[in-house]
Amino acid sequence: MKTSAPFLTAWLCLASLALGQSPAPFNGLGMSLGNLSRLSPAKTRSISPENFTGEKGKGGMSTDGPALNAARELGQGWKVSPYVRIPAGKTFTLAEINGAGAIQHIWMTPTGNWRHTILRMYWDGETTPSVEVPVGDFFGAGWGSYAQLSSLAVCVNPGSAFNCYWEMPFRKSARLTLENIGSDQMTVYYQIDYTLTTVPDDAAYFHAQFRRVNPLPKKEVYTILEGVKGRGHYVGTYMAWGSNKPGWWGEGEIKFFLDGDTTFPTICGTGTEDYFCGSYNFENRATKQYQEFNTPYAGMHQVIRPDGLYNSQQRFGLYRWHIMDPIRFDQDLRVTIQALGWDSQRRYRPLTDDIASVAFWYQTEPHAAFPPLPARQDLEVN
Repeated sequence: MKTSAPFLTAWLCLASLALGQSPAPFNGLGMSLGNLSRLSPAKTRSISPENFTGEKGKGGMSTDGPALNAARELGQGWKVSPYVRIPAGKTFTLAEINGAGAIQHIWMTPTGNWRHTILRMYWDGETTPSVEVPVGDFFGAGWGSYAQLSSLAVCVNPGSAFNCYWEMPFRKSARLTLENIGSDQMTVYYQIDYTLTTVPDDAAYFHAQFRRVNPLPKKEVYTILEGVKGRGHYVGTYMAWGSNKPGWWGEGEIKFFLDGDTTFPTICGTGTEDYFCGSYNFENRATKQYQEFNTPYAGMHQVIRPDGLYNSQQRFGLYRWHIMDPIRFDQDLRVTIQALGWDSQRRYRPLTDDIASVAFWYQTEPHAAFPPLPARQDLEVN
């Protein structure tokens, strides 16, 4: 039987309820096609350079924004303040929200070096961020160049439009910042859509953490996430994988160590391309090339091929969202992946690749301290 995409999407939303996923509450914190018709007392708000506070009835009031000259014959209400500029070495507060609610959508298009722009998020007045990731990697663009990404949680659209749909609840406050650690001033257009509403007791806090190792020491596993303490569930992985040697690079197993696992994990994958829901080298058998692909939950949306000049290594962007299959933990969590290929004798060959990752998860607070971000020169795509 042929199934239409809208029907399939609706079925998946409803099936999640039957498979043990918590139904989205009708207080406006989260919606699905299964409850979209239900009314809610939640209040919808939006923060952008046209309304820095998100207050009701306060949008489009600027009279001195950066586009004032372009609107000089039209005046107030005619796109006077569509963007902000962040000087080199400065941090800009994108949003500061008081009360209970949830961020539901983030759109932005930043200029400059995306590895030199750090996105941070703080919930309920915490002093250390629950999210600390270079802005490009957060949106699946870790190599600093555009590649379309079409998924349920993250979309990257032409020409460099970053969109995020991860739900981010908070009970007292939310604060989002961008730090420009680069050498040049940057421009960012952005909009943060959120709801003010009650937050259920069982709603956990959103977290995202960046890591990068280049090169990975031989015979060492790459750590995507470790040191997590508390109760929660792991919901996604993005990886910017650079192959430092010729040959196939994706034999490594991903491992999830849950609730006291030590030497051996509870969940052990069978290969890198398998974890990202592909198979057999991600190869298009007709073209004999890597085949980019986008799906709602997994993909290899970016392949950067050698150009005969400065792009000498193959580079890949991959994502895996555990939306239908979150990995739940009660006490602690560690996630690792091997860098593994083949040698000429058909033996496994440990690799020394350039690997960066973002781990996405929800958990109770407080969270454990994050490792320090790499220094600016160690964030460079090179």
